[in-house]
Amino acid sequence: MKCTFFGHRNTSSEIMPKLCETLTDLIENKNVDTFYVGNQGNFDSSVKKALKILKMSYPHIKYYVVLAYMPNINQNPRECYIDYSESIYPECLEFVPKRFAISHRNKWLVNNCDFVVTCVSRSFGGAAKFKNMAVKNGKTVIELNE
Repeated sequence: MKCTFFGHRNTSSEIMPKLCETLTDLIENKNVDTFYVGNQGNFDSSVKKALKILKMSYPHIKYYVVLAYMPNINQNPRECYIDYSESIYPECLEFVPKRFAISHRNKWLVNNCDFVVTCVSRSFGGAAKFKNMAVKNGKTVIELNE
């Protein structure tokens, strides 16, 4: 089973305990072993940290950073220090203009998962849009803010 995530860029790290509890439940009780996470904002960073910690206790799990576009290390030299060894760049994004890439990547995430963990506190914006898309597509959505 596969899981992905949607949350606001400015999500507080205070969600870590609930996030870890939710991920542990997915691994132990829902047979989730593959996780897809984005690479924009605090929520994605918190998810990656939690998965890195959980991988020590559950070595069978895999997690991948799903890129919306290829990093340009010429424009942003700091990007060459980011570990993209466990990353996926969906083929469907190859010819998508950069300004639409995150939206197309998020559609790919919804279409390629069974569970969606969200941390959405407003009814507008990208995180809310893709949470609603996941619900409409019959995915199991787990909201951390409830």
